Amino acid sequence: MKKLLSLCLFALLLPLAVSANSKFVEGKHYQVIAEQASAKPVVKEYFSFFCGGCYGFEPVAQSLAKKLPDGAEFKKVHVDFIRAASPEIQNMLARAYLVGKNMGKGDQIAMAIFNQIHRSRVPFVNEDDVRSLMLINDIEAEEYEKAMRSFSVRGAASQMKKEQTELSESRVLSSVPMLVVNDKYKIINEALNQRNLENELQELISYLLQKDA
Repeated sequence: MKKLLSLCLFALLLPLAVSANSKFVEGKHYQVIAEQASAKPVVKEYFSFFCGGCYGFEPVAQSLAKKLPDGAEFKKVHVDFIRAASPEIQNMLARAYLVGKNMGKGDQIAMAIFNQIHRSRVPFVNEDDVRSLMLINDIEAEEYEKAMRSFSVRGAASQMKKEQTELSESRVLSSVPMLVVNDKYKIINEALNQRNLENELQELISYLLQKDA
């Protein structure tokens, strides 16, 4: 009799367990884009400063970055396929963001760049425009200029371009913003509840980070 009750209880609980495990479905909420996951847990946001959607998503991105589990890193990867400015200006803005990030002001600099383009609608025309923005945001001129020329910043910007090219050629990256977890899982934003997007993203990111843990 006890065995029968146990079997009945298991049968009742099984649909709940399956439902909990299948809230996020491969092919609907996320896409597997690589066989192997990154060596360390990481969430990457592919974005452009010239993308209006990315501008609107920026507060969510910054909030998600602060809520990642210990040991996981949030990386912003700037792309240059939105032809709203020259490749040189876009590269400068990517490097300026990296300089700010290395100085502990990544979020501040990212939002300042976004605001100048989308709120103030003041274009970045040359290197002096980028430099002026950095100085306004309390980064010393000499420190900024040295960092912009540094091997580490130029190398990081080149790595952004390399990742963009590889994902574009494989047709994984065609629009931004795009989130990728552990270099393996591309999040499909459209399938998530847009009214509760940040919470859904946080839950899905946590789920995907655990898949290869």
